[in-house]
Amino acid sequence: MKLGEIYRFAVELGIKKDPRGSDEVKGILREAKKEYEALKGKEKEFFDKEKLSNPFADTRILYGEEDTEVKSLIAGIDVESPELILVDRLREKGLGIDLCVSHHPEGRALASLADVMGVQADVWAGVGVPVNVGDALIAERMNEVRRSLLPQNHRRAVDVARLLDIPFMCIHTAADNLVTDYLTRLLKRKKPKRVGEAIDLLLEEEEYRIAAREGTGPTLLVGDKKSRAGEFLVDMTGGTEGPPGAIEKLSQAGIGTIVAMHMGDKLRKEAEKLHVNVIIAGHIASDNIGINLLLDGLEDRGVATASFSGLERVRRNRKKASLKKANR
Repeated sequence: MKLGEIYRFAVELGIKKDPRGSDEVKGILREAKKEYEALKGKEKEFFDKEKLSNPFADTRILYGEEDTEVKSLIAGIDVESPELILVDRLREKGLGIDLCVSHHPEGRALASLADVMGVQADVWAGVGVPVNVGDALIAERMNEVRRSLLPQNHRRAVDVARLLDIPFMCIHTAADNLVTDYLTRLLKRKKPKRVGEAIDLLLEEEEYRIAAREGTGPTLLVGDKKSRAGEFLVDMTGGTEGPPGAIEKLSQAGIGTIVAMHMGDKLRKEAEKLHVNVIIAGHIASDNIGINLLLDGLEDRGVATASFSGLERVRRNRKKASLKKANR
């Protein structure tokens, strides 16, 4: 596949599994086009044109030409300067690595992380929180995250990729949509009655079993394993965690148990106060599921994949593959 084809495949798969639905996403893309066409001068010059076809601001080609041929890639959860230097060393040793993929965003994709958070209001709306309330709640949190990102040096890893001439991309919300969809469907299909049964269900997934063996498996943050779970919400997309006020609205909408990647103390305290069970499935392990589902699709299209930096390659109904020596 070409680098541009891999990028578009990731975006299209993320749209297919987006909790907002494809019609809503298409509407967002139409609004982006209207916004762009209304701009003039420098505002139009600096507009991110990728927004016209990609609704995920944190999923981008960071370095490399779209027509670059990719026969094999290596993917990790966090890929920064040290990991890119390692990839360069592996290439020196003869391994064929045509592309390096990070899950967590770098470069412009990191600078724009807050822009993807609006999807959380749509996730909440899907379980009964009025969308206008969700929009108001997430807007303040988006501004908080945007301010926190302003002083960061976003380009460090991208500059290393450029100097080492390693094609480099990140796939964040597009992959998080995959794990959100996967676990939501799993819980609806299996219908665990108790909180402990839900945890046991997660532990049937290999990524969570690996994490559990390393002491970072699914954890009950709020509640009791014997408690009835009620309605579930899988909270694993939208850039980063939302505001504490969302917990109250979710409780009022009938959510009994939240399954999340992570949760800060402010949200935890709200959940405790409102008796909402919280299962922390695990950040990195959950990221693993999303990226593995994506890589399965790329392997189906002939791209060899390998993993590092917190990603354990788990294939679903596929044979194990490995990188080969490059013919260079």
